[in-house]
Amino acid sequence: MGCDTEMSQLEKIADEALKEAKKATLRYPPFNSMHEGYSVLYEEVDELWAEVKAWKMNNPDPENIKNLRTEAIHVAAMALRFIHDLCDEK
Repeated sequence: MGCDTEMSQLEKIADEALKEAKKATLRYPPFNSMHEGYSVLYEEVDELWAEVKAWKMNNPDPENIKNLRTEAIHVAAMALRFIHDLCDEK
C-alpha cells in the first residue's frame, strides 16, 4: 500500500469519526465537565476493550472485526467531542 493510499484511508477513517462526533453533538448536549467527558470516553474505550477480549487470534470472526472497528470509531469520535466541548475556546 502506497503512502497516498494509506493517507486516503486515514482520511476516510477520520471522516467516519467526524461524522460520528457530529451525530453525537446533534443528539446529546455538550459535555458539562472534564469528568463527564472522560467518563463518556472511558465508556467507549471499555466497549472497545470488550471487543478486544473477544478477539480470537487463530479464528477471527468477521463480525468481531466489524465491532472492533465500530468501537474504535466511537472512541475517536468521543475524543473529538471531548476536545470540541471542553478544550477549544468557544
